Amino acid sequence: MQGLHLTADLHDCRCSPDWLTDAALLGQRCVQCVADADLQTVAHLFHAFPPTHLGPGGVTATVLLAESHLCIHTWPEQRAVTLDVYVCNFGGNHSSRAQALMNALCTLFKPERLQRNSMQRGELAQ
Repeated sequence: MQGLHLTADLHDCRCSPDWLTDAALLGQRCVQCVADADLQTVAHLFHAFPPTHLGPGGVTATVLLAESHLCIHTWPEQRAVTLDVYVCNFGGNHSSRAQALMNALCTLFKPERLQRNSMQRGELAQ
């Protein structure tokens, strides 16, 4: 097993509020971004949370990939998003596709501040 795990914490997102609160809209964009990155959607789940006293509810969007997964969590009251992209590199290196997917999603949310992390998982083939 070997793969690339990318995460990003996005703060002060300047995107339309709909991207942070509309599960169907965000879900459609996730599936499109996956296809644009030349990755394969196997299944997906998009869930909107109810509003709270702090404001509108956020969204969790999960896309199961043939290569592994994409997961997004939004906090509209904080204009914040967390992104998680993991690709297995068994049978081929999908790292550049994972990077393209992460870049597209970061661009969508237009964060003022962004913290990205990258981790190689598993053992590298000898």
